[in-house]
Amino acid sequence: MSPKKATAWIPDQHGAWAMLTVPFLAGTFLAPRPGWAHALLLAAWLLGYCALFHAQQWLRLRRAAARRPAVARGHLRPAAVFGAACAAAGIPLAVAHPWLLLAGAAAAPFAATTTWYAHRNRERALINGLAAVVPACGMLLVAAHLGGAGWPWAPAAACLLYFAGTVPYVKTMIRERNSRTYYRGSVAHHAAALALSAAFLSPWLALPFGAYLARAIALPGRGLKVPLVGAVEIACSTALLASLLLLF
Repeated sequence: MSPKKATAWIPDQHGAWAMLTVPFLAGTFLAPRPGWAHALLLAAWLLGYCALFHAQQWLRLRRAAARRPAVARGHLRPAAVFGAACAAAGIPLAVAHPWLLLAGAAAAPFAATTTWYAHRNRERALINGLAAVVPACGMLLVAAHLGGAGWPWAPAAACLLYFAGTVPYVKTMIRERNSRTYYRGSVAHHAAALALSAAFLSPWLALPFGAYLARAIALPGRGLKVPLVGAVEIACSTALLASLLLLF
């Protein structure tokens, strides 16, 4: 496989990678017994995301690329390969920890929702973005429980408050940069997230969530380039991970 083709197999939804990894890593290292099972679960989780991404792109492009069917078909092989690799990593885990099947079942409705939006070629819909956030943040609970913890709802809730806020915020920076409705909604969410996290999770979370609110207020409308927007979000996600590991 050429480097260009290999790169094309990797989903280009760059913002998704922090959402996929930060809750997982937080849950893993908040657990008393992180181990090899977490490495296998992370592999299954990321491979499953890649498989679902390509399957959804195939669904989306079947009609959009009707005159160029090879464009849609180009996603079938990655979907099959990633799906098989996900099964190879996930089946031994499910045998050893059958409760993981219940976790997968809980995530299924959200995967079905994002698949429906992909089929309708409406992947940029707000609800679609929020539907992707929930199972990603739920992986904190799964990873923590796999490592011998209970169900640490507080750090999972913090992840949910942060990553749900990135959905409207990023829209105010790129696709909806001129929308006052999205701007007001983003600021309102971040203000509520600051209040809720400080009041019910940890008062120290006022520090990162205060910074998230400040960036939601100050940065839209400044014409920042997409790479800089991404760099800011990487810094914010890293700050969230560090905060969770320090506070919980």
